[in-house]
Amino acid sequence: MSVSSAPSVSSAPSVTAVPPTELDLAERLGAELDRIRADVIAKRGAEDARYIHTVIAVQRGLETGGRAALAVSLFPPAWLAGTAMLTVAKVLENMELGHNILHGQWDWMGDPAVHSTTWEWDFLTPAEAWKHTHNHLHHTYTNVVGRDRDLGYTVLRMSPEQPWHPGHLLQPVAAALLAPVFEWGIALYDLEADAVPSGRKSVRSFLGDLAGLIRKGVRQAAKDYVLFPLLAGPSALPCLLGNVTANSLRNIWAHTVIFCGHFPADVQTFEYEEEQLEGETRGEWYLRQIQGSANIEGGFLLHVLTGNLSHQIEHHVFPDLPSNRYAEIAPRVREVCARHGIGYVTGPLWRQYGSMWSRILRHAVPGS
Repeated sequence: MSVSSAPSVSSAPSVTAVPPTELDLAERLGAELDRIRADVIAKRGAEDARYIHTVIAVQRGLETGGRAALAVSLFPPAWLAGTAMLTVAKVLENMELGHNILHGQWDWMGDPAVHSTTWEWDFLTPAEAWKHTHNHLHHTYTNVVGRDRDLGYTVLRMSPEQPWHPGHLLQPVAAALLAPVFEWGIALYDLEADAVPSGRKSVRSFLGDLAGLIRKGVRQAAKDYVLFPLLAGPSALPCLLGNVTANSLRNIWAHTVIFCGHFPADVQTFEYEEEQLEGETRGEWYLRQIQGSANIEGGFLLHVLTGNLSHQIEHHVFPDLPSNRYAEIAPRVREVCARHGIGYVTGPLWRQYGSMWSRILRHAVPGS
């Protein structure tokens, strides 16, 4: 019996390779990122619970120690120690606790002490207002011009697709002045006053949010600028100055981390196309989150003090996963991006900071 040989390479039919479409790329990307997400969900447990409770304990210890030192802050060493401890406590509460708890990252624990529906943070914006503008609007429409109001916070021009007007010439000054009062700027921004004239937000809803902001603002100001200075007695004035300094430094740090995670030069923005956006698949959403974010390289302490928003790419891709897992999965996300030819913007803080400012300056002038 004769056995026919396999066809030679030369006799095989030729096949023209068809390059993958962007949709194909997004769907493959989505499947791989979904597997990473599933791995983290399967592993989260006691280790994660210990982490968040440890951060809470450290934060509260620093705040207690800082306020105790400021109570006797007529002595300069006590003022320096108290202000430093209170600053770090406020940074931890704002970044690693408040921001991440309000994202629902710890809701899976079923612990009302760290649940997104019960936490009220040490920040001017009421938690519910912030969850609407940040969790829903920003994370859904990241860097989409005309839909993501965080793209310049309605006052800065950060993309060539945003219309230029003469007031933008002053945006470098505005951005610098915003930093020490960042919580006040975010609180006013979260009111969405610009949505009232167009009818996207009712006057009644705006007034309700304004009343909530006033109530929160009075409580915050009374706590930091009245109650604790009065309790300090003879040290009232240095205690007041320490509280002002701690809040200002916390605001400057939050401003730096957030701007460096969203506005370096290589971070992309996207034109709004309703049909494409409304039909966006999960894979396409993943792709936009990666392209619209930037990471900050550093060690464990930097990551904790940024609320792990130094892993802004991983946070935008997985906003509800525990923040302590971002450092673990970042190499996997970066490897997936490299394999699919997707840009992964990352760099040390100084580089991202300089790149962010170059973007602010570039888009302050027309035609950029």
